[in-house]
Amino acid sequence: MALMASNRLVRGVSSPAAGSRVAARPLLPNRRLVQAPKTVPAAAAIDVPIAQLPASERKQLAEEWGYKSIGSELPDGVSLTDIVKSMPADVFQLNMAKAWGAVVTTLVSVSASLYLISVSPWYLLPFAWFIAGTAFTGFFVIGHDCGHRSFSENKLLEDIVGTLAFMPLIYPFEPWRIKHNQHHAQTNKLVEDTAWHPVMPSEMEKWSPTQKTIYKTFLGSPLKLWASVGHWWIWHFDLAKYTEKQKPRVLVSLAACAVAAFVGLPILGYYTGLAGVAKYWLMPWLGYHFWMSTFTVVHHTAPHIPFKPAEEWNAAKAQLSGTVDCEYPRWVEFLCHDISVHVPHHVNSKIPWYNLRKANESLKQNWGEYMTSCTFNWRMMKTIFTELHVYDEKKNYVPFDQAQPEPFFEVQRKVIPNTP
Repeated sequence: MALMASNRLVRGVSSPAAGSRVAARPLLPNRRLVQAPKTVPAAAAIDVPIAQLPASERKQLAEEWGYKSIGSELPDGVSLTDIVKSMPADVFQLNMAKAWGAVVTTLVSVSASLYLISVSPWYLLPFAWFIAGTAFTGFFVIGHDCGHRSFSENKLLEDIVGTLAFMPLIYPFEPWRIKHNQHHAQTNKLVEDTAWHPVMPSEMEKWSPTQKTIYKTFLGSPLKLWASVGHWWIWHFDLAKYTEKQKPRVLVSLAACAVAAFVGLPILGYYTGLAGVAKYWLMPWLGYHFWMSTFTVVHHTAPHIPFKPAEEWNAAKAQLSGTVDCEYPRWVEFLCHDISVHVPHHVNSKIPWYNLRKANESLKQNWGEYMTSCTFNWRMMKTIFTELHVYDEKKNYVPFDQAQPEPFFEVQRKVIPNTP
């Protein structure tokens, strides 16, 4: 990623020259790398605001954790409005041909993948399911734009399209929209954020032995890549989580899900049997949740990105520097309508999916030195699986077995590939 500080479009914000902006910053005695005991995992060995480290040390940490780059700290004087204004105006413009083109692309790719499932021998079914799950994710992205009001200027149309797009996933559109907007408004804010919030120590103390086993298994292993199933169930079907004003629209979405679950799936089962429901819906649905979990956990979970209490939280830092720019194979990004190009979406959620790449290039040109970037890799995922679990005020995260190494995590640290 090119770091072009000389092209930064900050109004009223001064900064050091590009060649000295980081390396020249002195480190306070308590703002340095800390050598941790051998029993402490590497990702928990930093007791420092990492964005304040010299560029050479941030580069070393980026390599150790599987990132291309870790940005320096965004100056306090920069507001989110400054960043939004630096992007070209046309990235906010809606294009109905491209919006409906995504609908056509997803319908065609889902249909083709279901046909692939129908003709695949048993040993090729995992491959076909993986393709289908990726295609199913396109439904979510279409509804996602509708929820952010970046699909059409007609809100009623967006509600209809969003509800229909979410139905094959049995995902209630309105409850998701409400909670997802909270995530955008409170990204990386302690207690308030609804996505990939670290486990709080006070919560851990209340866990029963069974709960500890469940949470450690699903949040401290590759099974984390299906944790969005739990998020889907816990956050979106409980009416108590919504106000009286919100409930009528929430009930409409729940009714749409009921139609999909209790009419659509039984019809599929009538013609294909219970095995057919698993083959043509459940496995692609789990494939969708794989991408849902993977995209979001990579975007919002990193050793150097802190969750901050409300009094310390900064919107510009949370949205620009607190969201990871990650590249995936191009065919995945195509079928998922560039949902992985996520930083500009957090800077301003009104940018439609087809303008995210142009917006991202603008952000990298003007603010790239403050951004974290990566290509999907096992080293990064290994860190997320085995080290980034529990909130720590100084280190951001500590692993579940911080106090005493546990075989469940130690085995993973040895077996999961460490390839960048």
